[in-house]
Amino acid sequence: MKAIFEFTDDLGVEAVSGAIRGTAFAKINLYLHVVGKRADGYHLIDSLVAFVGIGDRLTVTPSEGLRLEIGGPFATPLQTANTSENLVLRAARQLSEEAGVRADALISLEKLLPIAAGLGGGSADAATTLRALSNLWKIDISMDDMARLALKLGADVPVCLGGRASRVTGIGEIIEPTPTLPEAFVILANPQLDLETARVYRELRREEWSKQSTFSEYPGSVHALAKLLADCQNDLEQPAERLAPIITDVLASLSDLPDCLLARMSGSGATCFALFASSSAAEDGAQQLFRRCPSWWICAAPLVYDIGE
Repeated sequence: MKAIFEFTDDLGVEAVSGAIRGTAFAKINLYLHVVGKRADGYHLIDSLVAFVGIGDRLTVTPSEGLRLEIGGPFATPLQTANTSENLVLRAARQLSEEAGVRADALISLEKLLPIAAGLGGGSADAATTLRALSNLWKIDISMDDMARLALKLGADVPVCLGGRASRVTGIGEIIEPTPTLPEAFVILANPQLDLETARVYRELRREEWSKQSTFSEYPGSVHALAKLLADCQNDLEQPAERLAPIITDVLASLSDLPDCLLARMSGSGATCFALFASSSAAEDGAQQLFRRCPSWWICAAPLVYDIGE
């Protein structure tokens, strides 16, 4: 797998020659605290979420009936899975039912993000599908109704639908967009390992839960951001490392890179990120890491705080 170093600037969705195109941007958890558990088994979290300037590509075009075509370097697992359970198709069907319109569209998904990687890829795909098909089908739907549909699809879908850096609590449905955060860049690294979210949560021990974060400042520099984030953590790191010890190596490799301000696992893993102050530091670090670990998926990209800008 070749490393990816290009930056993406086409945010949101746009109409191009009768088609609606969009980018489903990767989501990372700058910190993730597990603070409780509901009676139904869902864990309660406190997390600061941002997006990264790389993602899956999605195009919807008019068509008779509903079809999904999947390509890209990470397409194979989705091509061989039960397509009726694909979040993209579920999002399309739910939107069609909610709006009372025929589900007529060809959805083309170019899968550029690793699957089950802690980047919210499937959730971002579903959210982008909702936005794109609302445009294609000319649906007038309130954001509250769209958010309700999103939550039915998964706990990460609402924040991906909103597309803004946010403090996320509850099971993911309570979303508070943050004030502007400082310009920052990251390296993402995944050792080509799928890690199922439910499995990581099952491995999580009660004593590994955290208290609600005291993260209330929104700093003006990336160095201040890194300092504040250092007082937080990702409570899923330890259970993920027990299931996949190579994550420890990924974190150590990122931490050792020149100019790395912080290294942490995102979501339930196995993707980890390192925070940098400049694009050149992130690109140089990604090149260096790729030379040492050529089998890993490695990406340098800017943090994105609002995909609509």
